[in-house]
Amino acid sequence: MFFRDPERSPDGGDGAIISPADGKVVFAGPADKGDPLAPESGMRVSIFMSPLNVHVNRMPAAGTVADIRYNKGKFEAAYSEKAAEVNESSAMLVKTRSGMDLVVIQIAGWLARRIVCKVAPGTSLQRGERFGLIMFGSRVDVYLPDTVSITTKVGDRVAAGRSVIAEERSGS
Repeated sequence: MFFRDPERSPDGGDGAIISPADGKVVFAGPADKGDPLAPESGMRVSIFMSPLNVHVNRMPAAGTVADIRYNKGKFEAAYSEKAAEVNESSAMLVKTRSGMDLVVIQIAGWLARRIVCKVAPGTSLQRGERFGLIMFGSRVDVYLPDTVSITTKVGDRVAAGRSVIAEERSGS
């Protein structure tokens, strides 16, 4: 049950940004200006994955991986705000086909002790394509530019590779 991997098809049109993880939205709004990723990415959506969710992570938008940064850290509760700062994580900078930069961060929690990122810089991926997993849950944050409209809210349940979490604004 922990390592199931259902087939999924993305909802929404070409400008739709989809959820990278199954779970519950625990934050959706402006990124904290103290966050080192915030200057390039004005919005953030955080998804908490319980141990019962599907653990496979998927690409929010079609694009090319520009950089990956691994941070060896602690294992605090993934739903806490400080988890993004102190926990083990893997951050992936993606240049989308539309020219937008987004950052996807896999964050380990107190139960999850293993992040798997199966891609390397230079890898091109389709929207909804698998890029890794976090064993036994945790959290995935997506940092987006101010040129998007977040379409999800705190408390929403989302599905990786399917649920729309944001839309690129036309003319952006």
